[in-house]
This record gives sequence, structure tokens and C-alpha cells, in this order.
Amino acid sequence: QVQLVESGGGLVQAGGSLRLSCVLSGRTFSSHAMGWFRQAPGKERQLVAAISWNGANTYYADSVKGRFTCSRDNAMNTMYLQMTSLKPEDTAVYRCASYSGPYYFSYDTDYWGQGTQVTVSA
Repeated sequence: QVQLVESGGGLVQAGGSLRLSCVLSGRTFSSHAMGWFRQAPGKERQLVAAISWNGANTYYADSVKGRFTCSRDNAMNTMYLQMTSLKPEDTAVYRCASYSGPYYFSYDTDYWGQGTQVTVSA
């Protein structure tokens, strides 16, 4: 079956950096767009970043532009989220998701990871 496993979350001070990883198994990674979502307590889930099947297209939420970088390694079935200049408002559970097709702007998400906690202290 399709599985997504995130890693790399943790506690970091404001201004620090973290790199999240998401490994996909059970489907052809290179055929699917991928995305990172986050949800803080009491807030709606937010799309943070997304990347097309070959990495040629990326999307970033305005709140993370210039600070976060989404990338993928199709040979390793892995997507990354490099987070820099972290702020307390970045604190959330971060989940990766696989889209049902190669482009995030044309397809919906269909599989999700369990999530990894990111906590940024002031």
C-alpha cells in the first residue's frame, strides 16, 4: 500500500533551520506531484509548498517564500523541505502528501503522511 513517512521535525530557536524529509513507497514517486502542509492548533490546514513530478514547478505560501525550499530526489523517492529563518508562527504539525497526478495545480492530494511536529521557540 502507499505510505508516506516524514522525519526531521523538532524543537528549534527562532532564526534556526530544519530540514524535513518525506519518503514515499507503494507508488511510482516520479509520477506524482508532492506537497507539504501544516496545521497549528486551532488553525486550518495550510498548503506550505508543493512540487511537480520533476521539480520544474514549485509553489510556496506567501508566509514562507524566501525562507523555505521544497525539493525532491526521484531516485530516492524522497521530498524535502528546507526551512530557514524559522519563526514561532511556523510552529505546527507538518504533513507531506502525494497528489494523484504529476502536477499539484491540476490534481488533488490522495495520500498523506502522519506528520512531524515542528516547534519554534521565541
